[in-house]
Amino acid sequence: MLSFFKEYKIFAIVFGIISIIIVTLIYNTLNVYQPLPVYQPEMVNPELVDSTIQSQRKYHKVADFKLINQNGQTITQNDYKDKIYVADFFFTTCQTICPIMTGHMADVQKEIMDDNEVMLLSHTVTPEIDTVEQLKRYAKEKGVDDRKWNLVTGDKKQIYELARKSYLAVKDHGDGGAFDMIHTENFMLIDKKKQIRGFYDGTKPEDIERLLDDIKILKKEK
Repeated sequence: MLSFFKEYKIFAIVFGIISIIIVTLIYNTLNVYQPLPVYQPEMVNPELVDSTIQSQRKYHKVADFKLINQNGQTITQNDYKDKIYVADFFFTTCQTICPIMTGHMADVQKEIMDDNEVMLLSHTVTPEIDTVEQLKRYAKEKGVDDRKWNLVTGDKKQIYELARKSYLAVKDHGDGGAFDMIHTENFMLIDKKKQIRGFYDGTKPEDIERLLDDIKILKKEK
């Protein structure tokens, strides 16, 4: 009888060890780090991509830019050097999706406030209306923190070209002229190499949660 229990005890110990190994292997398999895709124009809905770059398969990056923020300061790509950032397009007089998007961007700002690697960048699509003074009023109203979040205005053609050819963000086509107008709900996640790593619907809370999760994934990259 004692021999039986002794053998059973050994069996239980061995079985327990094997079980722990199996559970660990399954856990590690299910939690393997999965890098975010690097979006190229060819991978994106053609309706969102300028016809001149629709077939581009690699090397796509956000172009250099020079715009003015809510404090009248010149903002360029150098202000976002070695930063992960979230970009979007809006206008201060919008009464439809923009207030929702701005509220959600404020939620993102709250989550990244103490993270020196992450910033936000919002481009107005009506720069003729959204002057520095107007952006400053809007920034104060929406709780924009100047250290984390730039609202930028400037040359309309440059902003529209960034939207269409860099951020792959809008369906409409045009030349950035007086009657050209874009309106997009998209948030774009940009990595430290100026590459697009994610697209999100800025009006949907579930997409904002996914964005925050993807920022954490992106931060793990070397």
